[in-house]
Amino acid sequence: MSDSHSDTDDDAQDGITVEEMELDELRQEIRGIDREIVELIAQRTYVAESIAAVKREEGRPTTDEDQEQAVMDRAGENAERFGVDSNLVKAVFRLLIELNKVEQRESR
Repeated sequence: MSDSHSDTDDDAQDGITVEEMELDELRQEIRGIDREIVELIAQRTYVAESIAAVKREEGRPTTDEDQEQAVMDRAGENAERFGVDSNLVKAVFRLLIELNKVEQRESR
């Protein structure tokens, strides 16, 4: 008797299909990406807090509409470059900007 059955046969015998293995691997990849996104948001928040400190020291207002527009423009350009819906990306950045502005106002 030969012991040369495929990995798919092994998986099916264990009750796990190839599709389920791929789905689990893909979900694991999403978990890693989600962690990276949160890490990047934390880094961005730290830098935004540093900007807020400089604004306080220099007596500048919390809101800088020109800078906000530049951020939104870059977000749209990056979205297009990576083939992502620019409205979705801009909505995420709008939320990040608003959260940073709230934190800046609260820290004054």
